[in-house]
This record gives sequence, C-alpha cells and structure tokens, in this order.
Amino acid sequence: MGYFLRRLAATLPVMAVVAVVVFLLIHLSPGDPAALIAGDLATTEDIARLRVALGLDQPLWKQFLLWTGRILTGDLGTSIFTNVPVTQLLAQRLEPTLSIAFITMALAIVLSIPLGTLAACKAGAWIDRAVMVFSVLAFSVPVFLVGYLLIYGFAIQLGWFPVQGYVRLAEGGVGGWLRSLVLPCTNLALLYMALLTRMTRATVLEVLQEDYIRTARAKGLGVLAVVGHALRNAAVPIATTIGVGIALLIGGVVVTETVFAIPGVGRLVIDSVQRHDYPVIQSVLLLSAGVYVFINLLVDLSYRFFDPRIRY
Repeated sequence: MGYFLRRLAATLPVMAVVAVVVFLLIHLSPGDPAALIAGDLATTEDIARLRVALGLDQPLWKQFLLWTGRILTGDLGTSIFTNVPVTQLLAQRLEPTLSIAFITMALAIVLSIPLGTLAACKAGAWIDRAVMVFSVLAFSVPVFLVGYLLIYGFAIQLGWFPVQGYVRLAEGGVGGWLRSLVLPCTNLALLYMALLTRMTRATVLEVLQEDYIRTARAKGLGVLAVVGHALRNAAVPIATTIGVGIALLIGGVVVTETVFAIPGVGRLVIDSVQRHDYPVIQSVLLLSAGVYVFINLLVDLSYRFFDPRIRY
C-alpha cells in the first residue's frame, strides 16, 4: 500500500508538467480562435469583442490559472464552436472509443501471446518465420492503409460488415454493436499484435534457454508445464510492452475512427483541431495523458504479482 501511495503521489508532478505543456502548445500555436469563430466577414472590432468574451485578452499565466482551477473542480470548459460543455461532448463520444479500445486490447492480448510463445517454442521453423513475417508486415503497413483494404475486401466486395459508422449497444444490440466494430478493431489490433507478438517471442525464447528450463525438461515435465514456467518468468517485460502499447492504441484510435467514420473521441479531436477549439483539445490531451499514466501505474503494480521476488 505504501508503494502504491508513493507511486500515486509521483504522478501528480507528471500531470502538472503535462498540463503546462498542453496549455502552452495550444495557446502558442498559430491561429486566432476568435478570428476563426467570427468568420471571414468579421471586423477587427468584432474579433476584439469576441476575444474579451472568451477571456483570450488576458495574460497567459492568468488564463492558465483560471483553466487549472476549473480542471480541479471537474469543469473542463465549454466548446467554443458548439457552446456545449466539454464533459457532455466527451460523454457522447466515449462509448465508441472505449468499445474499440477494450476489444482491440483483448483481441491483441489473446492472440499475440500464444503466437509469440508458439514462435519461440518453434524457433527457426516455418511457423516462427511465418509469425515474424506477419509481425513485420503488421507493424510496417500504415494503419489507414490497412483500414481501407479491410473496407474494400470485407465491406465492399464481400458485404459482410458495414463500410463505416458505429451502432450503439443500446440501439443495435450485441450483434449490431459487434458487427460495426469488427473491422475497426481488427485494423487497430494488427498493429498492437505485431508489437506484442515480437516482444513475447523474444522474451520467451530467452527464458527457454535458462538452466532451470533445461532442468525441468530433464525431469520429464511436459511441454505445457515448461511453457507455463517460461511464460510466468517472461510476464514482466510482456506486461511492460502492453503498457507501452497503450500509446500506440491512443494514436491508432484517432486514425481508425477517421477512416471508419466512427463518432468517437478521436473524431472529436480531429474536428476540434481543424476548428482550433482549444478547450476540447486541451481536455482530451490531458485525459489521454492521465489514462496513460494510470495504465503505467497498473503495470508497475503488476510486476509484484508476476514475480514475487521483486521488491520496491
């Protein structure tokens, strides 16, 4: 518990630095939100009045203090263009993004760890080479290109899945919901699987060469028992890779939602960037950083579960 509290406290300075960086990146970037909102026909006086109404005429340090004060009270601000609270916008877009993220992670973990383990056990065989070729291709081909190929093959040619869009669980039931997520999640899972499969293979292959594995084999333990021992000792770097892959997942969700026209948080970010809607951009970036920090905290805590010898 003491380690957990210390690690939790250590995330506070990280989030503070992230908040400063996010604020400065948005406010120091080219473009005037007031001029964009006012439109091309607005006069200088109209833009000046809008800047005062939005608080953009105040010094940056004062804008930052006001913004952080609202964040600490749970107020993420209001969208400049839609005049809707950011929390409400996020609530409307959260279901598609969380659905894609969770299914993608589950699919990647369930498939990549057995594939990587099989490749390590059959090192040098055709299975190992086939798995590695798959990993290299999946990691090298851009996400958007794979998405368009999946749409062309399985949606346009075969008609098995919808081309674009998202069916909410409450509207289409489990069947319609899953059918709308098969292609987006497959598209995103391929990248995640490539990273995790390669790490699993390398780690398990290294463990299989240890002396205690040779001893276990010499005692007559079966293949499954030996692989089980190897996986348990290889779990720490695999868990680390899962945590690191969250960064790829966050970036991949934005591209995937754009390709498949899914109204999630990723599409919200793209639309907000085009409109220079900085309250929405700031909130999404800050929340994404918070999620990434939290996942890394969980990964650190999982080390003791996989390897009791680890002491903090």
